[in-house]
Amino acid sequence: MCTGRVDLAFLLRSFIDGADGVFIGGCWPGECHYLTQGNFDALSNVHLCKKLMKHIGLNPDRLRIEWISASEGSRFAEVMDDFSKNLRELGNLGTAAGENGLLRKLEAVSKLIPYIKLVERERLRVLVRTEEAINEFYRSDDFDRLFNELIADKLAISQMVTLLREKPLSAGEIAESLGLDPSEVSRHLDVSARQGLVKFDNEQNLIVAA
Repeated sequence: MCTGRVDLAFLLRSFIDGADGVFIGGCWPGECHYLTQGNFDALSNVHLCKKLMKHIGLNPDRLRIEWISASEGSRFAEVMDDFSKNLRELGNLGTAAGENGLLRKLEAVSKLIPYIKLVERERLRVLVRTEEAINEFYRSDDFDRLFNELIADKLAISQMVTLLREKPLSAGEIAESLGLDPSEVSRHLDVSARQGLVKFDNEQNLIVAA
């Protein structure tokens, strides 16, 4: 199967299902078997997924992509040994520093996948399809700015709504649980309330999912 078929949803679903790591092996750039250069799409997806992983506190080293041809059996073995070693050092999913409450955060990201894919196609697509151009863009300040502008706030709101569907909470409890500044939580709650996603329950004096 072409690595271009490896959807962002597949990567996140693997972690939701408990995988400690995900490895993608693709054709070398310029040697795509299907003439679609799908490996460049896979590379973009990996960069975007790693950014999302880092944002929610999931170590991005748990996701790896390498170019390996069918004739490079020894290299494949070496790469997999190295990746396995790295995963053993990281430990089981959720045990590394900062990897707490991951399932809820991953589910919040998953709910945003249709929107994220739209943003990727409309605003994050690299026009020059080379490995160097894709790597340069996703490591740039421009990408960080666009990510914060277009995705980070919506992701925070998605996490808040997912959290509130479990039980009603105060703004302070939301801030503590998600590791957000109280002022950020207030801003996100205001937007969420106007969108009909959350509401304030006067009887409980808590915020609930609408």
